Amino acid sequence: MNSISDPVFPAQCDIRVRQGDLGRNDSVSTIGMARWLEDARIRVRLPRFERLVRARGFGPYQIVFVSQSVERLAATHRTDTDIRVHTGIRRIGRSSFTFEQAVFVGSERVGSGEATVLLLGSAGALALPDELIADLTALAMPDSSETAVTRPAAERQQRDHYPYFAPLRARIGDVDSNQHVNFIALATWYDDAVAAYTSAALGVGEGGLAPDLSPSSYRINYVGEVTYPGNYEIGVLVRSFDAEAVHYELGIFLGGTCLGVADAIGARGELSAESLAPGGLH
Repeated sequence: MNSISDPVFPAQCDIRVRQGDLGRNDSVSTIGMARWLEDARIRVRLPRFERLVRARGFGPYQIVFVSQSVERLAATHRTDTDIRVHTGIRRIGRSSFTFEQAVFVGSERVGSGEATVLLLGSAGALALPDELIADLTALAMPDSSETAVTRPAAERQQRDHYPYFAPLRARIGDVDSNQHVNFIALATWYDDAVAAYTSAALGVGEGGLAPDLSPSSYRINYVGEVTYPGNYEIGVLVRSFDAEAVHYELGIFLGGTCLGVADAIGARGELSAESLAPGGLH
């Protein structure tokens, strides 16, 4: 376990627990922790690159996500103080780079995450300018490498890979300044799909109380743009399970087109082996 004084993470920022960060059990949800990681990334300063952009020496461009992950390692409560997110750069590529992050309450590490982002211009991916590379290098973690990002298997983007689907409709409040559904909003869609699946598995009908089996970790890969308006479906497959946890594979679809996939781990709770087995729920 890393200590709060571990120098491996070059950037740190303080976090305050907000009401919207809490889940139904009154501790910080996985989605709430993902928002903390986002806040910390936004607050990382890239002074050389920022000066270049202000001088109109680079752009126009968009920052888009290739993938992100978040893992809630321990419960965090509204009364907790001394919460900090530590951030560094794990990988620097030609047109993308990867953040690595850790969440601490005091000296205890309670969460982790990564995010790979891409600079995108009107004609496609843009090479990282020297000024940005210099800023990222100053934030690099020990043993940073340029290992290629692993992509999910192609079968994950096929509708027939998923035996269960949950319908979702994009809301205008989900749309960000890039004019597509924000990545945090997409993470909540996966949460919704898991809740729909577990409710169906336990026979909870409309108006009933959905089981609180929200995943404690997500690894999300973005394939295409999710926009407004739009009626989407989230495919759900149980990859494996044991006495404590369920491992899910998830995919966002617009008709037959896959726009993103995710891996998630949630609590088993009262879910039966029969409902989790292949063909147990459709």
